[in-house]
Amino acid sequence: FSINLQYPRLLIRLQQAQDDCGAGSCHPAIGDLLLGRSKQLTASSTCGMKSPQKYCIIGYLEKCFLCDSRYPYNPYTQHNSHMIENVITTFEPDRKKKWWQSENGIDHVSIRLDLETLFQFSHLILTFKTFRPAAMLVERSTDFGQTWKAFRYFAQDCAASFPNISSGPAKGVGDIICDSRYSDIEPSTEGEVVLKALDPSFEIENPYVPYIQELITMTNLRINFTKLHTLGDALLGRRHRDPLEKYYYAVYEVVVRGSCFCNGHASHCDPVQNLRGDAFHQPGMVHGRCICHHNTEGLSCERCKDFYNDAPWRPAEGAQDNACKRCNCNGHSGRCHFDMDVYQASGGVSGGVCEDCQDNTTGQHCDQCKLFFYQDPRKVISDPHACLPCSCDPEGTLHNGMCESRTDPALGTVAGRCPCKENVEGDRCNRCRANHYGLSGSDPLGCQRILYGCSPCDCDIGGSQNNLCSPEDGQCQCLPNIVSRQCNEPAPGYFFLPLDYYIYEAEHATSLSAVAVVFRQPSAGRSVTWTGAGFARVLSGAGLRFAINNIPFAMDFDISIRYEPEVFVMTCVSCDVIDAGSILPIIGNSSSCKCNPQGSLNASCSRLGGQCHCKANVVGRCCDTCAAGSYGFGFHGCYPCECHPQGSVSSLCDQVTGQCACRQDVDGQRCSRCLPGYFGFPHCRPCPCNGYAELCDAVTGECLNCSRFTAGSRCERCMDGYYGNPLNREPCHPCMCPGAPTSKRFFARSCYQDSQTAQLVCNCLEGYSGRQCDACPSGFYKNPGSPVEDCAPCPCNNNIDVTDPESCNRVTGECLKCLHNTHGAHCQFCKPGYFGSALAQDCQICTCNLTGVLPATCPGRDAACLCDPATGACPCLPNVVGTTCNQCAPGYWDLASRKGCQLCDCEPKNTQSNQCDQLTGQCPCKLGYGGRRCDECEENYFGNPQMHCISCACNLEGTSQPQCDKATGACNCRAGVTGWFCNQCGRGFEKDFPSCRQCHLCFDQWDAEITALAQTVQRLMRFAASLEDRGGRMPSCDMRFKTFEDAISETERILKHPVLSLEALTGIKDFHEHFSLITDNCHFPCREKVAQMGSLPRMLYEFPDLNENIEDIREEADLVYELLQQKVHLHHSFHYLNLKGKTASN
Repeated sequence: FSINLQYPRLLIRLQQAQDDCGAGSCHPAIGDLLLGRSKQLTASSTCGMKSPQKYCIIGYLEKCFLCDSRYPYNPYTQHNSHMIENVITTFEPDRKKKWWQSENGIDHVSIRLDLETLFQFSHLILTFKTFRPAAMLVERSTDFGQTWKAFRYFAQDCAASFPNISSGPAKGVGDIICDSRYSDIEPSTEGEVVLKALDPSFEIENPYVPYIQELITMTNLRINFTKLHTLGDALLGRRHRDPLEKYYYAVYEVVVRGSCFCNGHASHCDPVQNLRGDAFHQPGMVHGRCICHHNTEGLSCERCKDFYNDAPWRPAEGAQDNACKRCNCNGHSGRCHFDMDVYQASGGVSGGVCEDCQDNTTGQHCDQCKLFFYQDPRKVISDPHACLPCSCDPEGTLHNGMCESRTDPALGTVAGRCPCKENVEGDRCNRCRANHYGLSGSDPLGCQRILYGCSPCDCDIGGSQNNLCSPEDGQCQCLPNIVSRQCNEPAPGYFFLPLDYYIYEAEHATSLSAVAVVFRQPSAGRSVTWTGAGFARVLSGAGLRFAINNIPFAMDFDISIRYEPEVFVMTCVSCDVIDAGSILPIIGNSSSCKCNPQGSLNASCSRLGGQCHCKANVVGRCCDTCAAGSYGFGFHGCYPCECHPQGSVSSLCDQVTGQCACRQDVDGQRCSRCLPGYFGFPHCRPCPCNGYAELCDAVTGECLNCSRFTAGSRCERCMDGYYGNPLNREPCHPCMCPGAPTSKRFFARSCYQDSQTAQLVCNCLEGYSGRQCDACPSGFYKNPGSPVEDCAPCPCNNNIDVTDPESCNRVTGECLKCLHNTHGAHCQFCKPGYFGSALAQDCQICTCNLTGVLPATCPGRDAACLCDPATGACPCLPNVVGTTCNQCAPGYWDLASRKGCQLCDCEPKNTQSNQCDQLTGQCPCKLGYGGRRCDECEENYFGNPQMHCISCACNLEGTSQPQCDKATGACNCRAGVTGWFCNQCGRGFEKDFPSCRQCHLCFDQWDAEITALAQTVQRLMRFAASLEDRGGRMPSCDMRFKTFEDAISETERILKHPVLSLEALTGIKDFHEHFSLITDNCHFPCREKVAQMGSLPRMLYEFPDLNENIEDIREEADLVYELLQQKVHLHHSFHYLNLKGKTASN
């Protein structure tokens, strides 16, 4: 899509003046303000920013899609992203494949552009993908968004949408109206809204008035969509659950044309410091900091530069640049400010007021000496030492020591002169006048008059009318211009004439024959014995005529001549050099000093002779003539001639112009340089320029401004772009490469003519090739947009081989062979399967873990995996994380399944954390718990894992796997070991735990006998106990029963050892026989008693095998003991579990 707009006449006029700031106002070029500012462009609503969002398009067959704007648009991996940055114009062939889109069903949506400084706005173009809004408005701000003003309203029904806004037509350029031309429901796509800052139908006479400038400047632009177009939804609603899914705003392209705003004082702009748009500055980006001219500064050239405040700041207008004027502070200050009252009082000439004047100066321009200082008459006010401190005595001065600040004949002031009080005199007013005393600052007269007795008048006979004086103060009657009591002092500004007052200089006399004037310049160490500028050399026989025309009155005079003899030895000629002649009056009188105010330091002169106090290099009684060797009589005195001794014929110069008399081929006021066309002072010689230049460098002789297209220090070669041989007088011809050097189609640095073929060979600029530089080399293309079709580098971002002729299209510049893993029309993207910065040649291959990424991401074979083109992040399976999808998310495991990671699902009560081993899924169990999820009791623990697991405490050396029963905690003893904790050797094994070696094979032979014997012993013990309980023991049998009990006890002790030695078995047999003997030989009473107590004999004979019975008794006792131990242990364990469960529930 393209559109041609005719700019308003104002912008055309501004653009015509944009390049030349020296001819008046100038303005930067107009461009798209959105380029390079994607980060400064925002939208209040964008679809799919948090999660993918469904939207539909209207048609006969309604289709629906997903919008996913969580990542920036990428044609390969993020083609469903519709962020606001998509509206910036890129001029790509497929630019209609991307657009910005709002969320569904939202009427009020805004797009905002925030600029970094003030810009000038030209026009706005919006191209929509959907219907244009039914109502919208465009606003601008000039204060960075603090306040907003409407540009224009747009609505299909202006009266309904904006009832308080006129629907036009506009009557003036600044009218705000509602426009209905751009709000129809047709077209359904690619409809446009166009807004121009200034309506071209209105003629603008003066575009620089403030209200026009306000209309076209902005810091922010806001586009507000306020109402969507809808279609009724009657039919569509029956087959569409949410009608709002097909109503939204979508914009293909936004163009905001404008320029850097510089108030007519700049034609180019640079980026604003510390403020950046995109990661790099795109070609054509409009920057915001003006490169100011006309002595202005600021982002928009909105103020004058420091020290350029002598006139008010104004924008440039047409041919008037309105440049800021430099302040004039006479070198005594570097700061000033503009004062409108001062400017108007001066008639618009000067409004700059200098600040902080230095060097004891003051005033608007630091052009006056401050109080108690005066201007040195020998120096101009710009001299840093022009102001000297007054030397007046404050006791005798009228104004506490302040002197007259400058010499002004019209005012009668003399610089540095102290105004004395009435009775005070002296240059510094530091002494009392004659007949006065007591100099005091508190006395308004300064001194008091002396009162004493009568004294003679003693009036001066030459200065008084007679010898009479006043009887009160002795004042004589003085002649005119004579003062003091005795009339012997000239009045201020007067002097007494000396005898030789009337002097006539010989050099000014009329020559009667050959007379030469000899000027003599004063020199250090030599006393001045002459007057005037010098002498007149009068040879023998010659004469002078003096003209005398200033005798005040007739009287007698004497004539005198002052001269010096002079002898020329070589010619033996003698003559006199006459200095001056004078006439001597017989009597004198006082005369006015008449000191020249320009040549004298002040108006006073010597009392006798009237010699004024001359400035530097000034002579004459009145200080009215420059001394010999000086010139330029004026307020500053006279300047020394300073004639160069090697370049001049004399040290004297013209006393008016200061021009010295120069030698041949020498020039300059002081004869200090060569004439034009010569060099090498003081030995001047012609410039060696082969006739092609008239001037050369005065020192090196390098030729200047070589003509006829020549160049070089001697004009010895042709200038670049021309060929020939100037040394052989061959003219320089233009190189046609392919056009002349003065044309816009000259693409070479230089050329030469081949000596063999006489053909012209051009040395082409970079980007051009061919014998005449009329072709583009590899890596360049013919720019069709250029008026001269010059070659331009292929815009491939340094990602092609510029030596490959097929690397880019020679006509369009499209990049064809992108390197460094890039692609795109400008090799500006990393190709699929790579990520990074194509602009920095840093595209790296995507590294994705095949077990953790979506299967479609890595197609396999030699194809690279797809990843985020900016960050390299791979699209992971569920619950998989990491840039390369190489690990499970915290709390998940089993990456190797290639289905995503599954939850660890650790038993929370029994684990140290919810993290598990990412390979095995094993949770970190607390002590006593096991299983992958920690939902079982650990090995060597038993109990309920939902409540508590208890240590079995099995002896590890006596158990086998599993170590104990998980429900009861009973230890699983290995062979040969017994006991609840498997901590002792079993029957048939030696009692050396934990080795528990098996007993000898004979053990089995004895085991049956020992067992039976043990059982018998137990029964006998029970029988004996029952006898005691019945109280049937008789005294006669006590001893025998006691012996019987001891035998049984000893037998029991022996039988408690499962392995019996031969001696032990023999002992048991002995006790068996002894037991039988006791039973057989019992006294009859005993037998009777026994018979009464029970059938003891019958019981005794019921055990024919005593060994077996005794072992049975012992084994029963052991079994009872072990069962009792188990019950006690279980009782303690379950009691502990019950207590812990109650504590947890509480």
